[in-house]
Amino acid sequence: MESIERDIKENTSNQSLSSYEMGRDDVNVICTYGKISAWFGRQTPEVVVGRILISISRIDKSAVHEVEIVCPFEKITEYESHGYVLVSYAKCEGGYRATFHIPFYNKKALFFFAEHIVRKLQQRDVKIDIYWYGDDSDITRLTEHLKEIDDWKVKNINYKDSSKEKQEK
Repeated sequence: MESIERDIKENTSNQSLSSYEMGRDDVNVICTYGKISAWFGRQTPEVVVGRILISISRIDKSAVHEVEIVCPFEKITEYESHGYVLVSYAKCEGGYRATFHIPFYNKKALFFFAEHIVRKLQQRDVKIDIYWYGDDSDITRLTEHLKEIDDWKVKNINYKDSSKEKQEK
């Protein structure tokens, strides 16, 4: 792990990261500029789900996950009471289609979101996208937080190909 982190520090002075993949057998996290994609396998422990979400919130409080939920109109205010931010809603078959942002600065929303992920994991794997403003240093800081999870490792690192970028210009 330390050699990979040293490699990142040496290469980021010359190149920017394109993507950074890390995790373990039951979890995969891919960080890019603008987005973190996380896959949780059905066997992922609750504590790991929580630690990943909390670690992301510590690095970038402006991070957000967008979710669309079809529910009765009255449920919309229930989601808002848990810290979800209503973006839009429209009447549809089966109730209302509501789009919410789950802000990572709101611990109540993050806790409710983690519970939702854990409930879904009882039935199937879960994949989520989180939008953030992370850069190379944020990815490195996130790695530092997450490497404390048992069996956590770096899986793949891709750098932007600066020679290809120069040819395209």
